[in-house]
Amino acid sequence: MNYRNKIRNIAIIAHVDHGKTTLVDAMLKQSKVFRDSQKVGELIMDQNTLEREKGITIMAKNTAVIYQGIKINIIDTPGHADFSGEVERVINMADGCLLLVDSIEGPMPQTKFVLRQALEKGLRPIVVINKIDRQNSRVAEVLKLTEDLFLKLATSTDQLDFPVVYVSATEGTAVSELGTEGKDITLLFERILEEVPPPQIEGGPFQMLVSNLDYDSHKGKIAIGRIWRGKIAAHDPVVCLSADGSLSHYQISEILTYLGLKRLEVAEAEAGDIVAVTGLEKVSIGDTIASPEQPEALPRIEVGEPTVEMTFGVNTSPFAGREGRFGTTRQLRARLYKALETNLSLRVQDTDSPDTFLVKGKGELHLAILIETMRREGYEFEVSRPEAITKVINGNLVEPMEALTLDTKEEYVGVLTEMLSSRQAQLADMCNDGHDNIRLEFRITTKGLIGFRSAFLTATRGEGIMNTTFLGYEDWRGAIVSTRSGALVASEQGITVSYGLNNAQGRGLTFIEPGTLVYEGMIVGMNSRPQDIAVNVCKEKKKTNMRSSTADISVKLTPPVRLSLEQAIDFINRDELVEVTPENIRLRKKLLTQAQRLRDLSSARRSIKQ
Repeated sequence: MNYRNKIRNIAIIAHVDHGKTTLVDAMLKQSKVFRDSQKVGELIMDQNTLEREKGITIMAKNTAVIYQGIKINIIDTPGHADFSGEVERVINMADGCLLLVDSIEGPMPQTKFVLRQALEKGLRPIVVINKIDRQNSRVAEVLKLTEDLFLKLATSTDQLDFPVVYVSATEGTAVSELGTEGKDITLLFERILEEVPPPQIEGGPFQMLVSNLDYDSHKGKIAIGRIWRGKIAAHDPVVCLSADGSLSHYQISEILTYLGLKRLEVAEAEAGDIVAVTGLEKVSIGDTIASPEQPEALPRIEVGEPTVEMTFGVNTSPFAGREGRFGTTRQLRARLYKALETNLSLRVQDTDSPDTFLVKGKGELHLAILIETMRREGYEFEVSRPEAITKVINGNLVEPMEALTLDTKEEYVGVLTEMLSSRQAQLADMCNDGHDNIRLEFRITTKGLIGFRSAFLTATRGEGIMNTTFLGYEDWRGAIVSTRSGALVASEQGITVSYGLNNAQGRGLTFIEPGTLVYEGMIVGMNSRPQDIAVNVCKEKKKTNMRSSTADISVKLTPPVRLSLEQAIDFINRDELVEVTPENIRLRKKLLTQAQRLRDLSSARRSIKQ
């Protein structure tokens, strides 16, 4: 075996909000890949609009810096559990990893997941304890917890001997011992060169595993991955080995490598390099690109199974076709199947209905990001309530289980415990830091988590952080009875007015304001009682000969409750849908008319009696 001593390939892995992207910012800025006058801001790698809005990394990304003449390829990965498939997809390109741990929160559920992935792949870990500049940091305790985590997950004794670097990513400093003053993150670069092994070079013809895909309107598909064997030059002939074993012959158009935020065209690349190549019309993540002389396939990328499913269907509301550019069955189907090319955790299936598709993902947020992305692209469609995916193993019905971690104030323990007990959750651990902050750990079914996030934020008044991680499948624990109140359903189509909304607010909370277009069967609010009720929010006050009192001249309405996309998906029941368009998010009943809903209810009652 030979080595490429001028290259290091590392992945940055951590739990969400522990500072991965901020650390990459510091590494890019210190390596001088930007001009001194160039304004690059913060969270440089999160270029996606949704990533910036939500403050999380959604897609894994590549960059590179040069330090002391050695190129360090950096892979920035997501930390949210719903996007763990991104970590599984790209981690095989690295030889080492930086495991970031928050100096206050310590190892979290997703920290355990990403570390297990890294150790199973044989990556050399460097532990980076971040946010040491925070006043309430507990570095010594966090380091002890991290060591305990390594003891549980290590596959060899060598992995227990890991270096530790203490950093403040926001200040761009790194030190080897607490109490010393850091000037920059040079120490982190030094540790990477010392600890992360250079890529091993295997002799033989060209071989590369595709770990990511991109698209350019001029260059077409761009296949991104690590070269495992041999060399490649522009215009070289190659073959692409697909999942079904078929071979497709192509010619490489361009070879691009990474430096900072740029892709630089190079004449050739060799084993150990992470590159992007063009010229392949049909290529998928997990395919092997190889020399025609020796077309051998590399092991395909394995990603965990999805745990949540929901249906995507063509918009069937009375307002269909008014606000979106793409709304036909053919367009919706093409877009969903196209998403499979870059989103390995996603599954799409046709259903008995030609206008409806079953979409499976890692969690509610995973599917909500897909919905929001499609909405912004101009698609209009309708989606159902998410459901946990069950399986039959050895004749037993099983369902997915998750570990739920809640960080909140002590005063909310009672209400949270009561809420979760009705969702089949079991308290596993409780820890109080002595300053009114408490951490609760539960084992809970995935179906029990559906709709819990918005209820959790409401119950804690926004003073809480919720994290989950997938544990596995266990025996089915039975159905969960919905505790949601009934809906206020519009009884006719028209434009809402203050008088009609004021009458509706006597029944409960409303979701819309005056001047909103509504149709029969559209959900306009939440009833204070369990049953649904039809309301006429377009009803105007009748004119009379009597002079109105001053109190009747203007109606004072309570401000409407605005539901985000995630909250809307959590809110709906099985007999309801969320209508998604580029301009609006509406809630509706599957059966729009009151007569249809009454007939369906009567039919259901008769079938139960029989």
